[in-house]
Amino acid sequence: MADDTDTDELGIPVLAKPLSASGRKRASITEAAIAEFVQRGYTGASVDSIATRAGVSKPTIYSHFGNKQRLFLAVIGGYLRDSYTDLGPRADGIADAPDLRTALVDFLGAWVEVVLREDIMTLRRLVIGEVERFPQLGEVWARINIVHDDALVRAFTALDQRGTLQVPDPRAAVRQLIAMTIGAAQLIRTFRPAYRFDDGELDALVTSGVDVFLSAYAGFVVPAAVVSRRRRAG
Repeated sequence: MADDTDTDELGIPVLAKPLSASGRKRASITEAAIAEFVQRGYTGASVDSIATRAGVSKPTIYSHFGNKQRLFLAVIGGYLRDSYTDLGPRADGIADAPDLRTALVDFLGAWVEVVLREDIMTLRRLVIGEVERFPQLGEVWARINIVHDDALVRAFTALDQRGTLQVPDPRAAVRQLIAMTIGAAQLIRTFRPAYRFDDGELDALVTSGVDVFLSAYAGFVVPAAVVSRRRRAG
């Protein structure tokens, strides 16, 4: 039986809220499928195992989702969006912060703690592993990042207009700042899942990235005492 799930503009099935008995059954399948796909990946996951986890028959899964591919897109695409909804600190006040360096360090320090959460890192690895098979998921991830970057883009645009920063391309500047701070930490944890940063290590990574950013866009000079501490730490 073909499923009747609507799809979004990327072709990813959109899951309705589980208001009916059928919807609640679909929600049980979704929860079971997330656990199975996260644990075993797309290729290793079994529809039989998902059915067992959900307490439904295999034909029931196909009646709701059509096939394994649509099931994967629906549950992982939805999980990806839900995981990032209202996630992390807000950057709206950065443009008006009395101390821009401190505001950026605090914001990015809070944000990196979120993106290094084990559930987020596991989801990231899963999407990376399946992005060639399911490029729609890569597009979802990219769009989520754009939305989260927008507040910083607005802040840097305002700071450029005031002359506090000289940022000819605010979005490129945001990408550079993220790469030097959050991105650097994510890269390590993506390929070394067991690695754990201590607080001092993460603080140093974020602070040094902010200092490099400000030295490029605001003519900021790192205080000599900070340079001395970093040399001793190295």
